[in-house]
Amino acid sequence: MNLESIKAVQQLLSQPQKIVIVPHKNPDGDAIGSTLALCHYLINRGQEAVVVAPNDYPKFLKWMPGNENILNFEKHNSQAKEKIAEATVVFTLDFNHLGRIGQMQSVLEDLTVPFVMIDHHQAPSDYAEIMYSDVLMSSTCEMVYNFIEFLGDVDKITSEMAGCLYTGIMTDTGSFKFRSTTGRTHRIIADLIDKGAENTQIHHKIYDTNTPGRLHLLGCALKNMVIHDKYRTAYITLSQDELDMYKYQKGDTEGFVNYGLTLEGIIFAVIFIENKEEGIIKISFRSIGDFNVNEFARTYFEGGGHNNAAGGKSDRSLKETAVYFESLLENHQDQLQA
Repeated sequence: MNLESIKAVQQLLSQPQKIVIVPHKNPDGDAIGSTLALCHYLINRGQEAVVVAPNDYPKFLKWMPGNENILNFEKHNSQAKEKIAEATVVFTLDFNHLGRIGQMQSVLEDLTVPFVMIDHHQAPSDYAEIMYSDVLMSSTCEMVYNFIEFLGDVDKITSEMAGCLYTGIMTDTGSFKFRSTTGRTHRIIADLIDKGAENTQIHHKIYDTNTPGRLHLLGCALKNMVIHDKYRTAYITLSQDELDMYKYQKGDTEGFVNYGLTLEGIIFAVIFIENKEEGIIKISFRSIGDFNVNEFARTYFEGGGHNNAAGGKSDRSLKETAVYFESLLENHQDQLQA
């Protein structure tokens, strides 16, 4: 974050503001952790702040301090719209294009107040007056820690904020194993633990609250896995019928795509999940090394994200999507076999 942006934020926060903080649709641990931590920070500075999420999110994220005050735009629509209409500043976290917030997009586009973006994804759009964008960062939560540090307030990080930030960094780094995890990331994590983040309990709350249905769904996903040794690729398909059979709940497929990368020799893993309500196939891409799934998702599946982790969608049927995906692998044979 450059000095000009820091000064602009300091100027904004020098006056009383009504602040709305927005994560992306289908928010994950980094989105909820970063928005809640920032909300706590701004309230502690004397600002009026609220998180408005585009839709619901997994139960395993709802233990975080302040969760009870998040407004779900779908569930609390009139109240959420009222808060947005009253806003004098909008912070958008963990996304960089208003197309990532679903039904909220048109509501936010009608606003004429300053926007502040904090995000680590590629190719940001230019809707925000103040942008803190860095694709090298492990997570938006790490960026929120930096943001607070830029404002000279690291000593004001409470145990509640520390827990939220720890959650987002842990989940977005794959428990600190992804390449974006740096020495700086670990030093921030150490400081968050010192400030009260209960690392063992947080890990338990995120990863050790499975239902029998989720584990059975995982078994189904692994049984469906297709492995292409020639292209060092593995992919999983899950149909709507399979999701229904195992009583799918939001968040149940979190992390399933990574199982492909645990296979020796596999560097590209994908999961295709049918969503009949939206009429699409939701896709997650993961890779190890130099194969750029962000570019792959943008080119073929209207998606994007990071070099080693991205998302996309398909309007084809589940079977047609898988066939189309397989047809693309030959185009990238040199990269996948390198």
